[in-house]
Amino acid sequence: MARIPPPSPSERSITSVARQRLRERLDTYMAKKKLRSTAQRRLIVDTFFEGGSHLTIEDLLREVRAQDRGIGYATVYRTLKLLAECGVASERRFGDGLSRYELADDDDDHHDHLICTTCGTITEFEEPKIERLQEAVAVRYGFRVTSHKHEMYGVCDKCQAAEKRASS
Repeated sequence: MARIPPPSPSERSITSVARQRLRERLDTYMAKKKLRSTAQRRLIVDTFFEGGSHLTIEDLLREVRAQDRGIGYATVYRTLKLLAECGVASERRFGDGLSRYELADDDDDHHDHLICTTCGTITEFEEPKIERLQEAVAVRYGFRVTSHKHEMYGVCDKCQAAEKRASS
């Protein structure tokens, strides 16, 4: 799949208050685990917080290496795993064999994903009707939902337009 473009202004974005809360969560977790805050780890964390959604390890590595060529894959990998472990990042897999990471905030509204199987673009969306329907289904079956994910795969409008031009 193609590299995921940075989020557009219409995409969901996490507030500065939520970002601060996530940074505090990370700091608390690192203090509890007696982990050091190295310059490389801070650069990786800062870059992740400022970056777009759905970053792969390779995406983040490319970004941080633009500022520090000495940062290795393993350092980025371990830092992303740390962020996921303490609840600051959510690891997502969209069927292409890659793990992608996005900021996670418990207070933020749940969102779902549209994934283009042609170009790899991932669009986040929120739809209250879908959420209500899922809740109603769970109630009907006496089921207590602890988590869920909703992903729809298909072809985005830009790729559909390109397909039309190519077939004309």
